[in-house]
Amino acid sequence: MIDAHDGQRPEGTGGSGPEDPLEAAEDQERTEAAARAEAARTEAAAQAEAQAREAAERAEAAARAEAQARVRRERRARTRDALLGAAQRLWAERGIHGASLDDVAAAAGMTKGAVYSNFAGKTDLLLALLDRHTRDHAGGEICDELHGEGTLDERYERAAQAYARRDAGEGARLHGMLMVEFWLYGMREPAVGARIADWYAERRTRLARALDTADGVEPLDRATLAVALDTGLALQHHLDPDRVPAALYSTGLRLLKPRPC
Repeated sequence: MIDAHDGQRPEGTGGSGPEDPLEAAEDQERTEAAARAEAARTEAAAQAEAQAREAAERAEAAARAEAQARVRRERRARTRDALLGAAQRLWAERGIHGASLDDVAAAAGMTKGAVYSNFAGKTDLLLALLDRHTRDHAGGEICDELHGEGTLDERYERAAQAYARRDAGEGARLHGMLMVEFWLYGMREPAVGARIADWYAERRTRLARALDTADGVEPLDRATLAVALDTGLALQHHLDPDRVPAALYSTGLRLLKPRPC
């Protein structure tokens, strides 16, 4: 007889039995968690790359904007310098009333619009030119000599030599002519004259800080006399260099007794 159970494998006697549902769920959860983690890493990497790209683009755009702004500033500075140079030449030669803004623009190779894009008008251009001339003729070398070594008389002599060097040549003559034009223009145009007067007052105030009261004369009054010496002697010297030598500057310094700048 054949046993009815022959050929059948009893449960639990070998092979792989049914999978544990709990274990299967845990495996599935681990697989899904790993997939989520990988997706998160991929997304984070993509976001970081996008942020880096955006940052690079912003930096590049900022660099381009700065370069363009620098070019505009340099172009504007060149335009201003050209206009100031043209105004200096024309106003010294013809007088301020003798050369219009159209003349200044034409002499600089530009249009009148270039003048008004850089200056509010003729007065503004005049004051800008006055400021530039002050920087060019600020007397830095004179101050250096006053601050140098040696006795006070020796320093005064060297300062006078520096003064003579500063006021030598065609450029200094044009400067003197232009200063006279500034004064004449200011006296003819009261509103402009008030602004030029304020400019001189500021210059005297700055100079007064380098002076002390001496012989009962206050620093501001001494500064006024120093400006008069500096400018007045230069004008007389340019007109009559033989009879008004620049060396007189040292005599004026002895009278004013300035301390080092």
